[in-house]
Amino acid sequence: MAIMNVFAVMPVVDFESARGWYGRLWGRPADRNPMDGLAEWQVIEGGAIQLLRDPDRAGSAMLTVGVDDIDGQAAVAAERGLAMGPVQDTPGGFRIAAITDPAGNVITFAQDLGRNV
Repeated sequence: MAIMNVFAVMPVVDFESARGWYGRLWGRPADRNPMDGLAEWQVIEGGAIQLLRDPDRAGSAMLTVGVDDIDGQAAVAAERGLAMGPVQDTPGGFRIAAITDPAGNVITFAQDLGRNV
C-alpha cells in the first residue's frame, strides 16, 4: 500500500473570510473547491492544505510547513499584509516563525538549517 496524498485540515467558523486570508497567505486562490465549505491549496506534490468550515473544531489546528528561507517567507507574508511572529532560532537547528489565522489555528514555518547551510 502506497500513500498518495496527505492533507492538513484547518477548521474555521467564517469560511469566506478565512478563504481570503489563506489566499493571501499562499499567494493565490484555492486550487480546488471540492464541496461547499471546503477549499484546497496544493502546496507540494501530494500535499495540500484544506480549509474546512467546521465551527466545532475551529481554532484547534496546528500546522508546520517546512521552507527553505524563513526570512523570505516572513517578508512575503508582510508584503501580503499578514504579520508573522518573530523569526526565532531553536536549539535543534531550525529557524521558525508562526502566524495565526483568523480562527486561531497556528501555522509555523520552519527552516532546517542543517539542510540550508
